[in-house]
Amino acid sequence: MIKIIKNVEVFSPQPLGKRDVLIAHDKIVAIDKDIALNGSYVESIDGSGKLCVPGFIDSHVHIIGGGGEGGFTTRTPELLFSDLVQGGITTVVGCLGTDGVTRNLNSLYAKAKSLDEQGVTCYIYSGSYRVPIVTFTGSLLQDLILIDKVIGAGEIAISDHRSSQPTVEELKRIAADARVGGILSNKAGIVNLHVGDGPSMLDMLYEIIQTTEIPTSQFLPTHINRNRKLLQEGLNYVQMGGVVDFTTSVGSLLEEDLQAWKALRDYVDHGFEDSVTFSSDGQGSLPRFNDKKEFVGLDVGRVTSVYEQFRLAVENGVELQKALKAVTKNPARVLKLTSKGCLDEGKDADLLLLDKDLCINTVIAKGKILMKEGQLIIKGTFE
Repeated sequence: MIKIIKNVEVFSPQPLGKRDVLIAHDKIVAIDKDIALNGSYVESIDGSGKLCVPGFIDSHVHIIGGGGEGGFTTRTPELLFSDLVQGGITTVVGCLGTDGVTRNLNSLYAKAKSLDEQGVTCYIYSGSYRVPIVTFTGSLLQDLILIDKVIGAGEIAISDHRSSQPTVEELKRIAADARVGGILSNKAGIVNLHVGDGPSMLDMLYEIIQTTEIPTSQFLPTHINRNRKLLQEGLNYVQMGGVVDFTTSVGSLLEEDLQAWKALRDYVDHGFEDSVTFSSDGQGSLPRFNDKKEFVGLDVGRVTSVYEQFRLAVENGVELQKALKAVTKNPARVLKLTSKGCLDEGKDADLLLLDKDLCINTVIAKGKILMKEGQLIIKGTFE
């Protein structure tokens, strides 16, 4: 029930220096120097030579797998809990993708509850690629208010040959319902948008923002590092006050220069460290199409790629606290997860201990140790 991490270098993500971190049940109780607490009920963890950082947040994962664009045999498998732990992810948001038929919201909800029971925090989006979106209750507004796990809509596809080619008016209505539902339920009501490689890019968002009262904060466009033109367009969007999401799963989908860590470094250099989030597209199919839009193969997204791209960013010159924001504080703010994303008194005890070379040593989620000294501690699963 009570744990104390001694003499660890704390990044909240801001650097706090060497501190002790006191955890009671699932909350951080104190972060201070030389906390004195002893007894058989206290588990002491030596943090000497380690960094303590918030647990990572992944806002875009196909937790029940996705439909492969190459037919039924290319359907991707569902997420393994152990993959989350090994990637340092303590909070995850599940979504449907291209396939909103054989993959459905009931299964998505059940998987989210399962991941919660195993030890992490999981939320979900209503909807899939298509518009009108699929919902639990027949209404996105009602889903947000009545379904505890639903924090927004997504991933809705725009500027993509696989999308349902939604109109601006349709997207306006989704954003309006998401906003009101979020206000009434004290949730983010975020609209997570899959942005394809079509020439329209973010044009629909610009029109909605310019012709309605809906703010940029209502949208989280993802895959912005898909190509160079879209990456540049993302800079324009964040200058308007928006936040963009970079996909960390690479496979054959992205050129090396478009990897999330390089995109992050570019945005940080422009002063937009608070306007970027990372997500993995984990377990999603990453299809390859030729010039005729014909399917030629696919890769599968990996949740561990969030950690890998974070580490590459730091190893290539991005300050640790700035790289951390993309995987902790920024997504927590965008998703309105007020108890997540920072190490502070009263916050959820979701944290990682990293070795000096940034390898993940220990994972603690909701106060429970899921990995220690690089070894998984997972009980009661079928993995």
